[in-house]
Amino acid sequence: PPAMLRDEDTEADFQRFLRRVDDVTNLLQGLNSPDSTVQEKAIAETEKRLREQGASREQEESRTTVNRTLINTPVRAFPPEIKAGHSSDGFLAALEKDAKERAQRRRRNEQLANALKEEGNEAFRRGDFALAIRRYTEGLEKLRDKQELYTNRAQAYLKLHEYEKAISDCEWALKCNKNCLKAYFLMGKAHLALQHFTESRQCYEQMLHIDPQKENLVKDCVSEAELEEKRVRDEERAVREGQAGNVAALSIRELLQRIQSPDRDILYCTGAIRLLAGLVGSCTGQTLFRTNNGFSILGSEAVRGAFCAERKSPAEVELCVSLLLLWQAACAGNEENQCLLLGQPAVSAQLPELLSSGTAQIQRETLALISLYSAHESGRRLLARQDLSRWLQILMAFVKSTDARADSAMNILSDLIGEERFQTQCRATLSSGVLPLFTQLLARAGQANRAALARGVGALGSLCADPGLRAQLAQSGECWQACLELLEGCPGASSPEYQQCVFAVLGLMMNLLLESNGTIQEFAVPITGRCLALLSHQDGRIVTRAIGVLSRVLPASPSAVEEVVKGGVVKKMLKFLKAGGQLTSRYAIKTLSICTQSSSRAQEELVKWDKRFQVLLKLLESGDELTVGNAAFCLSQCLLIPGAASSLLGSSVVLLLLRQAGGDAQRTSVQQNSAIALGRLCVAEPRHIHQLRKLNGLAILNSSMKYVHSS
Repeated sequence: PPAMLRDEDTEADFQRFLRRVDDVTNLLQGLNSPDSTVQEKAIAETEKRLREQGASREQEESRTTVNRTLINTPVRAFPPEIKAGHSSDGFLAALEKDAKERAQRRRRNEQLANALKEEGNEAFRRGDFALAIRRYTEGLEKLRDKQELYTNRAQAYLKLHEYEKAISDCEWALKCNKNCLKAYFLMGKAHLALQHFTESRQCYEQMLHIDPQKENLVKDCVSEAELEEKRVRDEERAVREGQAGNVAALSIRELLQRIQSPDRDILYCTGAIRLLAGLVGSCTGQTLFRTNNGFSILGSEAVRGAFCAERKSPAEVELCVSLLLLWQAACAGNEENQCLLLGQPAVSAQLPELLSSGTAQIQRETLALISLYSAHESGRRLLARQDLSRWLQILMAFVKSTDARADSAMNILSDLIGEERFQTQCRATLSSGVLPLFTQLLARAGQANRAALARGVGALGSLCADPGLRAQLAQSGECWQACLELLEGCPGASSPEYQQCVFAVLGLMMNLLLESNGTIQEFAVPITGRCLALLSHQDGRIVTRAIGVLSRVLPASPSAVEEVVKGGVVKKMLKFLKAGGQLTSRYAIKTLSICTQSSSRAQEELVKWDKRFQVLLKLLESGDELTVGNAAFCLSQCLLIPGAASSLLGSSVVLLLLRQAGGDAQRTSVQQNSAIALGRLCVAEPRHIHQLRKLNGLAILNSSMKYVHSS
């Protein structure tokens, strides 16, 4: 909670105002009380207060207020017609008249205060914070308990670095509204600027207490406070060590000065930078590097020239590598330094150039530097502020590398995938830059680093969570063709790395099949043919995903359904359903439901291979509603086959369907599928009605008949 107000007179004034509001409220309640004793007591108390106020009115009106905004206003005396001995009705009428007058004045003042607030807001938007403060102050003179004016003025004070005044206004805002989040937020910022770290954190924690949904905001604010506190402590310690003549401190300062001397050549700068890298690895060394303007090292003409050169000589390569090693040492685990480094325009502009330089040493150390950022949330936020439009293409290209660079690049890519800004920037270059490279990599999987390729495909699959990116990829015939080519196999197709690629490509295809377009229809038959072949694969994960792809691609093409039914998909799906596995079963029963919907041959084969529907009946008992709904749908399609309903006599099918149709299922579609199956069952074989009657399910059957007719 905020500290007590510094202005004691104003604080007392405010408390008196609150007490008066409570007293007047109590008096009004007493005057309206049905209890005559309570009413008489209230009348007597009102008369007493009016006499006291009449005596002190002149003094009250001439009182000089403190020179700042006040919450309360003088309580105006009741009209003179209220005399002792008048009836309670007279008192109430006078009180009501006075209340109306006060309400009218407040409305007028509120209109004026709102107009002044808008003028202040406009001045704030223009950056004229002094004028904004004047307008907010004028508004508070009209309406002294308007919380928004206090918080707005506090925000303007923050812009002018008048932190104490900002804190005071936030305290006043909290007097008006104790749960004002903006007041606690701004007060936390003001305390942080004054290096009151404990008070700052307390303000942020109070925000979370008021609104637990602000957890992410509060987390960021607390992290900012902790980072600033660490920076201050580190710099204080570094100053002490410098004053004490610490050798490292003096060496860092001297080396930085020498590097930036105008007469230093590349070789000298390279050696000095290497020495610096060995000195700045500790927390104190990192702080000394920062406080001695180490990040302005690119101000040296020799250093900047080598770092930014498009085609680097061996000496320039050596200096660039040394510089990257220095930054790694200076930024490892140090958020303040990381922020300062990326704040250098030349650094943010050169990172993509260094990654695509073609020089292995430079690429390796650039990847290592970027990894310091991407491995942590705060670092990823810093990276996301950069221009990342080319990064997806550049990082994917490292799949061709046969050394550790490929793994480093994929680690960074995996870290960045979840950043919304990275996804947004990827959309712009996906079709022109990324897709051609991606299809090339898939088509030449035998020449790529397959472990890295699998991770790259997986990262691209994760990017498909973005609807815009997914739609672009799903429209690309080149993408689908490349996926099919990889699934066809290549030299070394039995290696674990290649199997990982197959698994990743199937996952990508499943994500892309959330879309529906002409390209998918065009490729549906070859996709289903390849997935059907994968159903005999030894890796169960690959089999599950192949079934998943089938379940999503078959609705796009009746021809594809016809092909897989010819290929024995019904018998294969029943085999997987008997083996169990919730995810595999969900995909398999979905595949069967699509096939039986449009293929009478599939219906006949299901009746043939699932004797007395043992598999489907077992699925109707599943705890997974999607599985139950599709099982009921399959059953309803198969009941169109003569004799199918009779084979279910004596089974528990009526009870199972009745439970789902009667409301056990939460999903309406599951209830509907179950009702259709129940209705078709009894139409095809009336002897099931006897079991239904025993279970008191005729009403449900009657209601289900409308589904039968509509279907």
